[in-house]
Amino acid sequence: MTTGLQLSRDKLLEAYRRMATIRVFEETVHDLFESGALPGFVHLYAGEEASAVGVCSHLDDDDRIISTHRGHGHCIAKGCEVVGMMKELFGSSEGTCRGKGGSMHIADMGKGMMGANAIVGGGPPLACGAALAAKTLGTGKVAVAFTGDGGSNQGTTFESLNFAAIFKLPVVFVFENNGYAETTASSWSVACGDIVKRAPAFGMPGVQVDGFDFFAVHDAAAEAVQRARTGGGPTLIEVKLGRFFGHHEGDNQSYRGKGEVEALRRDHDCLHRFRKRVGDAKLLGGGELDAVDAEVKALVERAVAEARTAPRPAADQLLTDVYVSY
Repeated sequence: MTTGLQLSRDKLLEAYRRMATIRVFEETVHDLFESGALPGFVHLYAGEEASAVGVCSHLDDDDRIISTHRGHGHCIAKGCEVVGMMKELFGSSEGTCRGKGGSMHIADMGKGMMGANAIVGGGPPLACGAALAAKTLGTGKVAVAFTGDGGSNQGTTFESLNFAAIFKLPVVFVFENNGYAETTASSWSVACGDIVKRAPAFGMPGVQVDGFDFFAVHDAAAEAVQRARTGGGPTLIEVKLGRFFGHHEGDNQSYRGKGEVEALRRDHDCLHRFRKRVGDAKLLGGGELDAVDAEVKALVERAVAEARTAPRPAADQLLTDVYVSY
């Protein structure tokens, strides 16, 4: 197994840049939605950045990922363009989905991002399809399904795990367990306690990692992706983490304990952990990371400025990009 601390300086900086971009993007979207500037509905990924970036660090544009309703972080981790994403959230025809996907269905096939998905448990079957295509065509590519703890209980997910194991598909099932399926605690709703315990029942390896630690996720994903690429079949990764915001914007979070979110931000911020690890190891300096923070802030500010004035879809575009003609 590789270790994330052996990554080059450039790769460490890129990992931090993507995590920082997700954080600033999501906190900006939070403010925009709260002010009434954004249409539709949003579910924020802030706090979970190390999971998406740790996994997607091992993927290229031709590898496929499928996300959940909480998809902005996965998009950015996979390399989707930030200005186009922001335009999509504003409903612009210049958005990544021409204004028709919005937050909950944002996608960019050019980057291998098959889309956010509002159907709970809807991602694993799609990832199996992408993985089956890769195996059939012999491309050497892999598919990753990001799924929440709520989606882990869906029948579609169980069928996908079984199908992938039987056919030894090049797919990785990443279960991001943030502790709540909307408002229901996963400690109550997952009968076996930990999602990772389900892996042996489907004949595949499983690993549970600390989702606040980029390096732990990176190393687990490295082994799983390599196994998939070389014909070893699927792997289940349970990433234990926590979200900084509610299930959706407007969620009063009354189901969470007093001080829970404050403690997460104070003690389990993956960005702070990353900075400390690379600083202690003398791999990157604080000034370098501060410069990345400034660049990211400027990028997101530009994205918002352009999105506010970007054109909206015209009436004659209503039915374009809706149906595929074969």
